[in-house]
Amino acid sequence: MKIALCGSMLFSKEMMEIKTKLESFKHVVVLPKDIEKYISGEKETEGRWEKQAGDLFRNYWNEINKSDAVLIVNISKNNIENYIGGSTLIEMGFAHILNKKIYLLNSVPEMNYKAEIGAMNPIILNGDLSIIHE
Repeated sequence: MKIALCGSMLFSKEMMEIKTKLESFKHVVVLPKDIEKYISGEKETEGRWEKQAGDLFRNYWNEINKSDAVLIVNISKNNIENYIGGSTLIEMGFAHILNKKIYLLNSVPEMNYKAEIGAMNPIILNGDLSIIHE
């Protein structure tokens, strides 16, 4: 299965670890652009202009479109357990509209858009990547 990983770029190291584990299960994994730069500390955040200049939403939509599923890496951030930010919510929406499977690494966070996340009917892994299958 081809899986696009989505989540806050602050979770870059965790995404790389998840990629390695998923590849051990014979999945093909797509990572966000420039993830290595976040891991090395060369990049810290993407503001509006960086996202716009890199056309990041459209480019990752293309990757999601070519994938079988998305895996949302939702871990704690800003004192919110299982955090899902705005960009990740948009990517989940892309996957939903494209009829892709949506996996959440952890349960749905207690956030203002919890209902919207739940309406996309994600498959909750509770940290167990072995659940992912075609």
